[in-house]
Amino acid sequence: MRLSDTGELGLLHELQRRGLARGIENDAAELRDGLVVTQDALVEGVHFRLDWTSWRDLGYKAAAVNLSDLAASGAEPEALLVTLAAPPQLLLESAVELYEGLAEHGVPIVGGDTTSSERVSIVVTALGRSDRVPGRAGARSGDVLVVTGPLGASAAGFVALRDGIDSPLALQHRRPPIRLAEGARLARIAHAMLDLSDGLAADSTHVAARSGCRLELELERVPIAGGVVEVAERAGEDVWWLACGFGEDYELLAALPADAAGSTGFPVVGRCVEGSGVELLLAGEPRQLAGWDHFLQAPE
Repeated sequence: MRLSDTGELGLLHELQRRGLARGIENDAAELRDGLVVTQDALVEGVHFRLDWTSWRDLGYKAAAVNLSDLAASGAEPEALLVTLAAPPQLLLESAVELYEGLAEHGVPIVGGDTTSSERVSIVVTALGRSDRVPGRAGARSGDVLVVTGPLGASAAGFVALRDGIDSPLALQHRRPPIRLAEGARLARIAHAMLDLSDGLAADSTHVAARSGCRLELELERVPIAGGVVEVAERAGEDVWWLACGFGEDYELLAALPADAAGSTGFPVVGRCVEGSGVELLLAGEPRQLAGWDHFLQAPE
């Protein structure tokens, strides 16, 4: 059996079944005394293309995707560790620009590693502290689902870059938002929370599976970033796939008590009910959308 048969979740389930990993269920690992740790990798040709991305933007995004996991944990960032693999012929100035982008967030880089490689890859470990990590397992029937911002900007930016469409959303693909303040505020009341790295359609299934409830998402209530519809029309793409399937928005999805959602000011996009799985509804009719999985989408 190949990873293309199991997908990312299948691999994690198998590792846990064999006792080779444990507690892999949230955006970040929660250790002692409120310490929260997360790690993400960006690989050339998989997560970014150097002809589309400046070194500084690449550094910014490499840190941002990790800080987003801390945001989903309600954590305050404390430090980053950075491992850079790059060809020996990489210009020193390019490497410096990469680290300048990493440093833009104001979180100190305290360690890491460097090694040679044919392709560029950046692995960032982010450490932070949180008084309360909602995790993915606490959603319950009667909760409502909110998102912290509009979706689809990163996907539309990717499509614009791919197809040569002039759109300001290209910047959103290179420099996603970071919702640390929003995450800290929601962590006080959320029953479950995660960041939308793989798309609303896919990421919502993690909450449903861990919490043992059914999530019903009403697509017409999902806020779509300005310009996404125009890019979708020009590129011939499904706007709902851009908004809910592609991912890399790094907004937060939270399950909240119904009586608390209104005070947050965040748009309600669905609810938790008895049952299992996720149902996407558009004008009351079921809609199928596949989210992103690195192994299932990988080329043969």
